[in-house]
Amino acid sequence: MADGEEKTMADPAKNASRAPVAAGRVELSFRGMTCGYRGVPLTSALTCDVRAGEITVLAGPNGAGKSTILRTVIGGLRPTGGTMLIEGRPRGAYSRRELACRLSAVFTDRVRPEMMTCREVAAAGRYPYTGFLGRLDREDENKVDEVLREVHGEEIADRPFSRASDGERQRILLARALCQEPRILVLDEPTSFLDIRYKLEFLTILRRLAREKGLAVLLSLHEIDLAGKIADQVIAVGADHQVTVGPPEEIFQEERVNALFSIRTGSFDPLLGSAEFARAEGKPEILVISSGGAGIPVYRSLSRKGIPFAAGILADNDVDYRAARKMAAVVLGAEAFAPVSPEVMENAVQVEREVRRVIYAGGRLLPENRELMRMADGESKLETPPDGGGEK
Repeated sequence: MADGEEKTMADPAKNASRAPVAAGRVELSFRGMTCGYRGVPLTSALTCDVRAGEITVLAGPNGAGKSTILRTVIGGLRPTGGTMLIEGRPRGAYSRRELACRLSAVFTDRVRPEMMTCREVAAAGRYPYTGFLGRLDREDENKVDEVLREVHGEEIADRPFSRASDGERQRILLARALCQEPRILVLDEPTSFLDIRYKLEFLTILRRLAREKGLAVLLSLHEIDLAGKIADQVIAVGADHQVTVGPPEEIFQEERVNALFSIRTGSFDPLLGSAEFARAEGKPEILVISSGGAGIPVYRSLSRKGIPFAAGILADNDVDYRAARKMAAVVLGAEAFAPVSPEVMENAVQVEREVRRVIYAGGRLLPENRELMRMADGESKLETPPDGGGEK
């Protein structure tokens, strides 16, 4: 086949891939779809839409079926029940080339290029558009350059892929997927081996591309705190393989997360976005006085050492109060914007008398806390940070 004929065949696909995408348009839809192996369902029925410009996150424990759902989406497995539609049509209605122009995937464990540069790995994503011989024309080369800039990969384009860091490799694999100019982007735990810097960089790029290019993104994430910040929609797959769909604010409620992951030791706080170990039980040895988040580092320090402590007096709308509920053996709480009740003050005085130390960690104090600190100072068991702990 002559070069001219090859490129003529590629042109329609290239032109079609540039059609504008309306935000919110349904790109991928599931209707009662179940996934599994050898015709045996592993997950319960899934019904939801994955839309252009939005990010849908699969969340749940290992072995629940997240990867099984993703492998069904990309064609590695067939649904065991229900239907899956791509742009309103069954997957079988598309040729392999047509499908590659609509859906691309990032599955890190499948890529082992030995002698390729980062640019060559990214350019491999142009295969739906290059014809039988796989040659890149100027338009293809320009698209590769554009995508590398979008993922901040231009500076490492000429570096051997095998010498790239984990974070750099993920960006290049993302570039390869984007070079297909897909409508739908599927990623399986793309941040699992990345440090916090690269996790944030990668997900920031992904969020921007979804919004700017109208990509419909479906990915699995282990990091619940990040999933709650990036997801427009969550598909939660529990240890019992039951599937629940909803916004992150609904799915990532404390009780639901604990049930989803069968958490029995410690807990997850969706407001703080943090997982905490189980509190040290026993009679409090230390009273921590603080507010506005100043007490949380002290709480964690005492928890690491296994020292049971009391926290308060804290208004029930204070972030320290929420954290103390997870970590403190005793929480001295009071209703916000209301006087501290005599009962709470009496309990606080009793705790102050029985602990061996009182730590003022910082923050604005209630008048009752000032009284507790005066008592502790008179008993020579008050400790404050070297800088005085901020505003009192």
